[in-house]
Amino acid sequence: MSAPSPGAPEAPGLTFLAELSVTVAEPIDVGPTPEGHRRVIPITGGTVSGPVLNGRVLPGGADYQLLRSATLTELDARYVLETDDGERIFVHNTALRHGSARDIELLNSGSAVDPSKIYFRCWPRLTTASPALDWLNTRLMLGTGERLPGRVVIRIFTVD
Repeated sequence: MSAPSPGAPEAPGLTFLAELSVTVAEPIDVGPTPEGHRRVIPITGGTVSGPVLNGRVLPGGADYQLLRSATLTELDARYVLETDDGERIFVHNTALRHGSARDIELLNSGSAVDPSKIYFRCWPRLTTASPALDWLNTRLMLGTGERLPGRVVIRIFTVD
C-alpha cells in the first residue's frame, strides 16, 4: 500500500464497543452443497463486556457457516444479547475467516490455532428496540474474531 496522496480524505476512526465471548456447541454438519460445505454452529450463551455494553449472550442463536474452500469460510451468525439492564440487542454478524488449509481444518475440528495465523474479520449489525440504545441502530460496526475451543471471541468497534 502506498501513502495517501496530499489532500486525500481521512479514513474514519474506530471506537471499541465491546468484547463478546460466545460459547458454542458441536457443529451440525450439513455437508457439501452446490454453494459449498455447510455447517451450523449452535450458540449456547456467553458474555458481553465493554465500556458501554455489558451483559450476556442468550442461548438459541447460531452461526451458519459456508466453507467456500479449504482456506476460506463465510460466517453468518444471528443471536441476541441481553444487557445488565435487561435491554435486548439483535446481532447479525457476517464474517470472513481465512487461513492455510491445515489451520482451517484444525479450527473446524475444534482445535486451537494461533490467532495470528487466521484472518477473521466481521461486520456486525446491532439492532434494538431499546430507546436508551437506539444509537446502535444508526452505527456501522467492524470487528475482529478469534475461534477458540468451545467459544468465539468477537471484538466490536463502531466506525466513527
